[in-house]
Amino acid sequence: MISQKLNDQITRVGPGTAAGAVLRRYWQPAALVDEAQGENPVVPVNLLGERLVLLRGESGELVLKTRVTTPDESPAFYPDADAIDVLDDGPTYPVVEKKGIVFAYMGPGEAPEFPNFDCFRAPDSHVFAFKGLWECNWLQALEVGIDPAHASFLHRFLQDEDPEDSYGKQFRDKAAHTDMPMTQVLREYPRPDIEVEETEFGLKITALRHMENDLTHVRVTNQIFPEAICIPMSREMTITQWHVPIDDENCYWYTIFTSFAKPVDKDLMRAQRLKEHRLPDYAPLKNRSNNYHYDPEEQKSLTYTGMGLDINVHDQWAVEGLGRIQDRTREHLGRGDAAIVRYRLMLRKAIKAVENNKEDALPMRAGPVNGIVGPLSNDAIASTGDWKEASWQADMQRRAECPWDASV
Repeated sequence: MISQKLNDQITRVGPGTAAGAVLRRYWQPAALVDEAQGENPVVPVNLLGERLVLLRGESGELVLKTRVTTPDESPAFYPDADAIDVLDDGPTYPVVEKKGIVFAYMGPGEAPEFPNFDCFRAPDSHVFAFKGLWECNWLQALEVGIDPAHASFLHRFLQDEDPEDSYGKQFRDKAAHTDMPMTQVLREYPRPDIEVEETEFGLKITALRHMENDLTHVRVTNQIFPEAICIPMSREMTITQWHVPIDDENCYWYTIFTSFAKPVDKDLMRAQRLKEHRLPDYAPLKNRSNNYHYDPEEQKSLTYTGMGLDINVHDQWAVEGLGRIQDRTREHLGRGDAAIVRYRLMLRKAIKAVENNKEDALPMRAGPVNGIVGPLSNDAIASTGDWKEASWQADMQRRAECPWDASV
């Protein structure tokens, strides 16, 4: 458990806050490129506690400007374009388009470079971007993503789907180098050993599920500082997901799906996700107001939560159930929370570095970062005594067979 003062320090992100100052030193997803179509887009953007609007400047480039809001405006409010008043004397933030997402830099000084992650260097044909609204603080949304044990419980499927019908769905593939479905691996080996190590971009998190016959399932995921994760979705696809604060009590997840093998089926993936979300605010159709469509009959025979097959709904229920801002003064972290503990220490260290004007101490803020590649994010089954090399070789094989340059 931590003090209320520390909980406030690491969760609140508005102007002048400690964690907000750290997040403002990095590019933040502000909107999907799909939202900014047309000659003169006017897209409301609520980001880091600031009410902004995305539009084209005088030279035709997209910019973020401050807008006038009403006192009762909801966090994900999407007013008519004619109703938006722009403050000409407010801050204007630069933006760039990257693989379906409009990123904004809201910090002081020169914006940092983007690292050469797979999601950024894959061709447009091999990536797909989407987002979704969660009604909770960004930090608890991030922390569920860096907890590799939760998938065995929260995403427990009691039946194993045919992987041929699993395109674009996480945990429905077969585990690498085996015919065992990932859902079965997670279900039968629910308590992994977890190793966490710091990297130049954040944290590498390895979950080891020790199996029969001296075999181990190795699942490597990553925390990309300050609020992103990179995890394997299937043998050929990864997910890079940012947990972006709207304000202290609401956030969006932005995801880039990256395929190493075939071009992505954007129409299918968009259709799958629009079945679960409404436009224009990308709010989930299953939510607190309708009890996430909980079905006790489904819970008996199909899923642990009884809330359908979309794992985003499971995560949403879990993090929103903690309250708008999780009360960490009453938590009790255990062995399985190693990555959460390390991340909070990293965030606190970054807060202190910004306060002491030592920005070079922040991850990916000291000099050129375009040499940072990957990260390795996959799953493999290997002999227990050789799991490190086997995991590395599985990733190298996937990259060698990739039609675009995925070399590391």
